[in-house]
Amino acid sequence: MTDRQNIEAATDMTEQSAEVVILGAGPAGLVLGNLLHRAGIDCVVLERADRDRLHARARAGFLAANTVRVLDRHGLADGLHRRGKPHADCEFRTGDGRFRLDYAHLGRGERHTVYPQQHLVADLLASYLDAGGRLRFGTEAHRVLDTDGDRPTVEATGPDGRPVRWRARYVAGCDGRHGAARRSLAPGAVVHHHDHGLSWLGLLAEAPPSLDAVGYAVHERGFAGHMARTAHITRYYLQCDRGTPPDAWSEDHIWHELEVRMRAAEYGPLHRGSVVQRTVVDLECDVVEPLRHGALLLVGDAASLITPSAAKGANLAVLEAELLAAALVDDLTHHDGRALADYSDRCLEHIWRAQEFSNWMVRLLHAVPTPRGGPSSFDEGLRRARLAALRTSRAQQDWFAENYVGL
Repeated sequence: MTDRQNIEAATDMTEQSAEVVILGAGPAGLVLGNLLHRAGIDCVVLERADRDRLHARARAGFLAANTVRVLDRHGLADGLHRRGKPHADCEFRTGDGRFRLDYAHLGRGERHTVYPQQHLVADLLASYLDAGGRLRFGTEAHRVLDTDGDRPTVEATGPDGRPVRWRARYVAGCDGRHGAARRSLAPGAVVHHHDHGLSWLGLLAEAPPSLDAVGYAVHERGFAGHMARTAHITRYYLQCDRGTPPDAWSEDHIWHELEVRMRAAEYGPLHRGSVVQRTVVDLECDVVEPLRHGALLLVGDAASLITPSAAKGANLAVLEAELLAAALVDDLTHHDGRALADYSDRCLEHIWRAQEFSNWMVRLLHAVPTPRGGPSSFDEGLRRARLAALRTSRAQQDWFAENYVGL
């Protein structure tokens, strides 16, 4: 029997309840859980992975200035202040040379904090559990029912394989693009989707960073990216053909491509090390409208998928979680539903602006393929013009800095 058949066939399904059921223990779900629990809202987080897997999930590591402010505001930033590293430089390498932007002195004068997402998740998780928050590991949500009523229901399978039903006042879908929240959307939901037709081979290497900046290499063989994570771990990206398996390239081939595309012969060798993680990322994006469907509210990747080209995903998730927490507290504690009614519109304003900049970054860094397969000479000319403007125009640099760090 499938999990769904088990649920439907069970006659002894366990029933539990909370005012707010949160699906997913990523940054969005854990920030939301921490803020609701501290406000005295009865909530529970349902997470399909176990705790070890949650700690090991390596994702984005660039926290925007606003994200740090949100975490500071709620006493959730101790770990990132102890172990995070301020970062404010990016370097572009092209066939026309290289140039560097110190974006902390451009735009609004803001910088990133480099703090691996698995460390942030570990901090948020410890804060939530230490305060007595409820979290169910190994619990997979399958669907959300009755979202247009007063008591929606989440049907799930617990860690023992037995079905469980959670009743709530609200359900917060923080479980990503393929989670139960998205699968449970009513037919009236609109999902705007765009596929850039590009893919990256994402790599985590046990190697010190090779430059003290985020590196963006634009090369005729394809894009390459360098992002420091810690003193001993570096994230790399390599543009690859759509459909390339993660293990298709040997380590020697990977390092050769990185050195060629990042022009190591001109600008200095890369520090090599073992490649400990590989994944292929298709550069796709989508936005759900609206983000509220009765008692079901979408947050983070469940609300919108964004390419990693500008490191916006986790930052949007934290911003949205704070907005939703305040709105739910107003509704459940003060019986004021105005902020909850505005939640979708407020978030979508930030989401679309982040999507626009992410799209701009994709077109800055890649020769975007045409329907016939190769890039057009016109688009390639536009890309070179964008890079030239970014290299020479202070106004363009200020615009870049404001959008690169901001939301």
